[in-house]
Amino acid sequence: MQDNRNCNSSVGLGLDGRGMVCIDTKRVLDCCRDRDCFEDSRVYLTAFGEEVIAAANSIRTKSAKTLCAQVALEEVPFNCGFFQIKVKYYIELEIEACLGLGRSQCVKGLAVLEKDVILYGGEGTVTSFASGDGGFCAPCNADLASTNAPTAIVDTVEPVVLGTKLQECCCASSCCDCCDMPTVVSSIFDGELVTNSNGPRLLVSFGIFSVIRLVRPAQLLVAATDYSVPDKECTAATSNENPCELFRSMAFPVSRFQASMCQNTDQASNGNGGGGCGCNKRG
Repeated sequence: MQDNRNCNSSVGLGLDGRGMVCIDTKRVLDCCRDRDCFEDSRVYLTAFGEEVIAAANSIRTKSAKTLCAQVALEEVPFNCGFFQIKVKYYIELEIEACLGLGRSQCVKGLAVLEKDVILYGGEGTVTSFASGDGGFCAPCNADLASTNAPTAIVDTVEPVVLGTKLQECCCASSCCDCCDMPTVVSSIFDGELVTNSNGPRLLVSFGIFSVIRLVRPAQLLVAATDYSVPDKECTAATSNENPCELFRSMAFPVSRFQASMCQNTDQASNGNGGGGCGCNKRG
């Protein structure tokens, strides 16, 4: 019987545990980085949130975080191997409204941001089947097969709030900037988000850093070293007998005392700059 233990019979681990091995992994075919500025993006609020915003003397955005992102992939016509990647971010915001006499009220809102890029993802028409996907004679409607089409992956950090403002609706009829919102997103709010309103619009500007890449299944030959037992021994995380000795063994957090590491999220996300942490330089 022919020996098929390696994907390439001429390679494999030697007696010293070193050599070339074949692995099944994801290969990055194309990638890009981007900094997107979304200016005056509509923020959707609940009915209660709209009442609070309409009665506010001033508003500011306290925080913003990405709830999720929808990533869609489409082939670019007449450009073999290229794909258009459409990304839709769902951003949750916490808005603080000043109602006068020292009173404030915080409400939550949702912003939906969209972008698209074109990357090279290669070609492939192979259909793959794997064990454990339902077994032989599984129901015909089961999706057991998968193609080796590329997969789009989006990495992003939390959005930076650049500005917050209110804009009066100038429509002759009710303002409608309808947006399809997944149930998993809208269900985290206390009430239904209003998408059709003639009240003041809450507009927020965002800055988002992202890295987008296209990956495809691939089999690669790589240099390998056999696993070895580490020489370092484990140490206890705590010491009940002498806590001061444990404290003295901790590294001094020098970076925490540097001005560039100052974390004042309320001031940074307000979009007004400055703040009490003293991070901003003044001329």
